[in-house]
Amino acid sequence: MKLLRFAYEQKTSYGMIKNGMVKEINGSLGNVIDKDYTFSGNTYPLEKIKLLPSSYPSKVLCLGLNYRSHAEELGLPAPLQPIIFMKPSTAVIGHKESILYPPQSKRVDYEAELAVIIGKKCYRVDRAQALDYVVGYSCANDITARDLQPKDGQWTYSKSFDTFAPLGPWIETGIDNPESLQVSGYLNGKLVQDGFTADHVFTVDYLIHYISHCMTLLPGDVIMTGTPSGIGPMEKGDVFKVSISGIGELENDLKSL
Repeated sequence: MKLLRFAYEQKTSYGMIKNGMVKEINGSLGNVIDKDYTFSGNTYPLEKIKLLPSSYPSKVLCLGLNYRSHAEELGLPAPLQPIIFMKPSTAVIGHKESILYPPQSKRVDYEAELAVIIGKKCYRVDRAQALDYVVGYSCANDITARDLQPKDGQWTYSKSFDTFAPLGPWIETGIDNPESLQVSGYLNGKLVQDGFTADHVFTVDYLIHYISHCMTLLPGDVIMTGTPSGIGPMEKGDVFKVSISGIGELENDLKSL
């Protein structure tokens, strides 16, 4: 099931795609998990609504070197524990919105990623129950000002510019196994990244367990689970598409600030 966050006539809502139409729902992400939401009765043609980012998170948690292939391409060992950094909510944009090239950078890179969308508050959850807190999954792009990324692991500045967290186009709620997905990236239509979440160093359930033992995850929060090999630079005017099997495609262009 595809869960949309959308705007129609200045009203923001969640809805579901049914037979090419968007049916507005009443209820929270937690209601969606528990299957106790209702439909409002409002229905809109898909082409008439504005797609918004899949969620508006209080925080975006990101993973470094969480694909073995990516660690190998950088000549680094797979990490022994998750490498976590954060992006602010101000970095989040939606499908077809423009990534803005910051003037202080000389290299901006793409990183295709699977995004986990938290549906209800969780803190110190057991690994066995961790996926019960996930409302669904989305496509994401961990945009990085590579030349501003220091070598000491403190990556927040280089990854937190406004527009540096594209997220969308929707939340797919019907993924049974997040470790069996294909994650691909296309630069101007050319395949440049192609990996599988089975290559994760740390699985989604473990990441939720691990992170929630540090901080409370709130409904709408996002965990971006790392990128496969093939990262590289974008130029102004380029278009990058993230494609994930069973979810969909997220597309954004890069332009001057």
